[in-house]
Amino acid sequence: MSPMQMKTPKGTRDWAGEDITLREHVFDKIRSIFRLHGGAELDTPVFELKSILTDKYGEDAKLIYDLQDQGGELCALRYDLTVPFARWLAMSNVRQIKRYQIGKVYRRDQPAIARGRLREFYQCDFDYAGTFDLMVPDSEVLSVIVEVFEALRINVTIKLNHRCILDGMFAAVGVPQDQLRSISSAVDKLDKSPWEEVKKEMLQKGLAAEVVDKLGSYLLSSDISNASDIESTLSFIKSDEVLMANEDVKKGVQEMELLSQYLSAYDIATYVKFDLSLARGLDYYTGLIYEVIPESFSTVNGAALQVGSIAAGGRYDTLVGMFSRRDIPCVGISFGVDRILTILNARQNRVEDPKPKIDTWIIASDSSSLVEERMAIARELRQAYISVDFNPNASQKPRKQLEAADCVVVAVYLEEDTETAGGIRVKVLTLPEKNLDKATVVDREDLVDEVRKRLV
Repeated sequence: MSPMQMKTPKGTRDWAGEDITLREHVFDKIRSIFRLHGGAELDTPVFELKSILTDKYGEDAKLIYDLQDQGGELCALRYDLTVPFARWLAMSNVRQIKRYQIGKVYRRDQPAIARGRLREFYQCDFDYAGTFDLMVPDSEVLSVIVEVFEALRINVTIKLNHRCILDGMFAAVGVPQDQLRSISSAVDKLDKSPWEEVKKEMLQKGLAAEVVDKLGSYLLSSDISNASDIESTLSFIKSDEVLMANEDVKKGVQEMELLSQYLSAYDIATYVKFDLSLARGLDYYTGLIYEVIPESFSTVNGAALQVGSIAAGGRYDTLVGMFSRRDIPCVGISFGVDRILTILNARQNRVEDPKPKIDTWIIASDSSSLVEERMAIARELRQAYISVDFNPNASQKPRKQLEAADCVVVAVYLEEDTETAGGIRVKVLTLPEKNLDKATVVDREDLVDEVRKRLV
């Protein structure tokens, strides 16, 4: 294959250099928030038995990557981190856990790399499993969302809805029970498509025109169409006798009222909007559902950045029961790392300057006889957990090496000196000062302490 034909598979990309530095920095930020909430890390296989993944994703099941039969097992690449977590819970004796996981997932979707939508991408998940007081875990997961994006300095809105309210509204206007999920999938496209296209899809799926119009009267109501605060939307729902006659709607309203109190206690209510058109197409959600939408902004060339939601999740109380005889209630959130990175890169704001990869750079005079001395000092500094490197080209001029040390904190300069013990003089210079004449001479046995002091 010629070099011109070389490419990565559609919807994938290579990671290198600053992109990896930024990605790892974002991982560290997210992981630190997860740990603050008592999260325990879990890692699951990148592929699962195909039977584990089927019948969990509704119409999106067509996006699962199937693998060929290998040794008598039909497998598929994982579509998300949630179903593997539920499978793990069903196989273990764990009844309660706050779990987090960071890993790649795979979807045979139509990619748009410039918008952070790929076929191979990273997710960072935080999930709360177990039986607890109503809406307490849900409100903590929402707090995790806010804390993560505060740490990343991305302004967001959390759009939420409740599956009981949504399904109850469908039932109240006459959507047949066996069409709830397919119609829910159509409604979920309202954030990307105009009502006329969504309406056309529902009609094509066999929903009666009068039912579609009734459903549209709620989804497009001027009181709530732009997503309102929880209290306003609850007032709208409770004022409608048709909706409140449905038991699912009543249950959802009760839970949303309690959630509203807890969000105020966490002081995060201003981040949240109640959106009755939010549906979340995945079949396994049973209660609260939410998506995180970033604040719109223009890139440096003036174009508006379109990435869609950058995190999403909800409550799934029956998923574990699909794999075992017992249910374990769960609620969680999944962060789309690639879309987050797209935002950080587009606004040219990398959260904060990532920590330099190398703390110390060893520079030697242009005598090749000092190569071994550089190796010995590098080893000693690394044993003291100080990151260090040096140019393997011993013939390069010292000042040339110094100019290349842009992100380094400390430079160690070695020069031959027959009057010094060991035959070398050691000097230390704190960068960005680039004048070697101002370097401080230190005793060889004091070098580690001197470097460590300058790194503080």
